Amino acid sequence: MDTFSPVVKLTTIRMLLAIAATENWHLKQLDVNNAFLDGDLNEEVYMLPPPGIKVKTGQVCKLVKSLYGLKQARRQWFAKLTSSLNKIGFTQSVNDHSLFIRNSENSFTILLVYVDDIILAGKSISDIEQVTRHLDKVFKVKDLGDLKFFLGLEIAKSNKGIHVSQRKYALDIINDVGLIVAKPCATPMMKDTKNMFREGIPIKDVTAYQRIIGRLIYLTNTRPDISYYVQFLSQFQRAPTSEHHSAAHRVLRYIKGTPGQGLFFSASSDLQLKGFCDSDWTSCPQTRRSTTGFCVFLGYSPISWKSKKQSTVS
Repeated sequence: MDTFSPVVKLTTIRMLLAIAATENWHLKQLDVNNAFLDGDLNEEVYMLPPPGIKVKTGQVCKLVKSLYGLKQARRQWFAKLTSSLNKIGFTQSVNDHSLFIRNSENSFTILLVYVDDIILAGKSISDIEQVTRHLDKVFKVKDLGDLKFFLGLEIAKSNKGIHVSQRKYALDIINDVGLIVAKPCATPMMKDTKNMFREGIPIKDVTAYQRIIGRLIYLTNTRPDISYYVQFLSQFQRAPTSEHHSAAHRVLRYIKGTPGQGLFFSASSDLQLKGFCDSDWTSCPQTRRSTTGFCVFLGYSPISWKSKKQSTVS
């Protein structure tokens, strides 16, 4: 807590969007100006005087408010935000500390926090505006209007539901790797992956492969269709070969053919929670470990999924 700010889980964001699509909630986005400067320090912190200020030798400055770069700044900012929201009736979730809920007879409002970015959702637009005015009075916030772009997620709402994709992010990856004119693939992975475990030609630029896999991992936040293969390729990051590099480029060529593909949260979906899981049979020829996968749906809307090699042989 001293170093990192609590950030909302992406599963929580997807769940909120799924409920908002079904219930036809309003979705607004706010940005807090200079968030880390709003925290009040509860302990004594001193710093050397900044350049240009003349003081006697040995004198230091005692901080009253947080500064950027101070390890307590993130903690104190979130503590002040939590206290401010509690005063107007919000309750902090115990499962996701960046989720705040206010429930009354006439309204239901949800607030999500990611460092200094805020999502407001609820039935009543007047309630959302009232919360916005309160936050602006305490912190000075910028009202960004309807939720359209958040953490690289492109969000489009219609009467049929909410579509979430990472089209720009996907195209940026393809462009940076130099595959913008490459021929698209129909599938993200090859039929036979056994050659991935055989000795290949080690690539010189290991960080380039690691960078591709790291960016693809973030892309799986809206692309469950590539989750398994990205997990599969991520296990070779320490010593990738030309085979692994070509396979990563195949995933990118598949994405090039479907850059706008993502998640759709239907407005006609129910709110029944359903989960599916399965595992293969010792698919790794080196460790003989199985790979487990699961997917959780809220109605027809996927909100959580994962593909992971098991830690033991079972």
